[in-house]
Amino acid sequence: MTASHVAWSLCAVALLLVPTGPVLLLFAQPNALYYSLSMGAVQVSTAVVGAVVASRLPRNAVGWILLTMGAGLGLSVTASAYGTLGISTERGPLPADDLVAWAGNWTFIPVVFGGVLILLYVFPDGRFLSATWRRLAQLSAAIVLCAATVDALQPGDLEASNVENPLAATGWLADLVAAAQGVTDPAAIPAFGLAAAGLVVRFKRSRDIERQQIKWISFALALVAVGLGVSAGAPLIAGDLPFLLALVALAAVPVAIGVAMLRYRLYDIDVVINRTLVYAVLTATLGTVYLGSVLMLQLVLNRFTQGSSLAIAVSTLTVAALFRPARARIQEAVDRRFFRSKYDAGQTLDRFATHMRDQVDLADIGSDLLSVVTETVQPRHASLWLRGREVQP
Repeated sequence: MTASHVAWSLCAVALLLVPTGPVLLLFAQPNALYYSLSMGAVQVSTAVVGAVVASRLPRNAVGWILLTMGAGLGLSVTASAYGTLGISTERGPLPADDLVAWAGNWTFIPVVFGGVLILLYVFPDGRFLSATWRRLAQLSAAIVLCAATVDALQPGDLEASNVENPLAATGWLADLVAAAQGVTDPAAIPAFGLAAAGLVVRFKRSRDIERQQIKWISFALALVAVGLGVSAGAPLIAGDLPFLLALVALAAVPVAIGVAMLRYRLYDIDVVINRTLVYAVLTATLGTVYLGSVLMLQLVLNRFTQGSSLAIAVSTLTVAALFRPARARIQEAVDRRFFRSKYDAGQTLDRFATHMRDQVDLADIGSDLLSVVTETVQPRHASLWLRGREVQP
């Protein structure tokens, strides 16, 4: 059996588990709709992208890691949902529901967290930077396995299923598990920090193609971090929207990996980052203006009108009028701050266009054109051929 057959077979197993886990979970917990859909999206993205990458690049470990994550996540979610459904008084108990839930609970840690850690160490070529980084990856993997073992033996209810742990440690072993938890939980942040540092080092050493590939996964992970950070820092103000966006971004991480490894030339990541920054700032600015104007106009117009329809209408028109000038200003600020070379090139072209209005000498025009091309595009060599002669910079 070829690597392509193995990859797509694993993908088929993972996809078959996609409807099983979310459906069981919705039966057990009807309010878990968003979580179910997000986990299903992550399963699909990891399995499909993993199969595509593994079938085309069978010697690259990235595709096989994604496939393992997709299949393992499907098994973990299904097992946890089965256990949750088993303790329901309407539908349970189910055969061995506590043991199945136990297996689904602790396997989530190595499948998701362990998979992401190893991906950060080996992306995009599937190899470690050096023997030192391989040992650091082994240390991080050991921390993940210890955390999974602690979770498997910890007394009390299982976190994912609210089922009492059937294999909980007792006596001196329970004390040892509690002590180990005090070490593994704080060690999780340094473990991810080491993996992120490895990606930073790889980015600094990389050139051209590999650098663009690393930008893709970094951008997707940054969206996840921002969503989770806002959700944790301002849950009352932002609500569940940032958390949902973080889950969507998590499902998009494998997609970013696939684009980076297979078709990155079609999608310039710098353009994607630029547009994201512009429209994120634009949305926040116009949203603030809209809310502020609605509140202020309500206070002013409350004496003359009943309700807030007029205030909303005026605020909407104000935001619509501000959209184009605000977008232009924000685009210029983003280019000037984060994309300086593009901003400088634009300024150079504007000056050249202004200068060309008063220029009539053909030789001077050719010389100016070559200097502008050299400054903005920065080619290794540039020449301009005119009829009967060649102009050099």
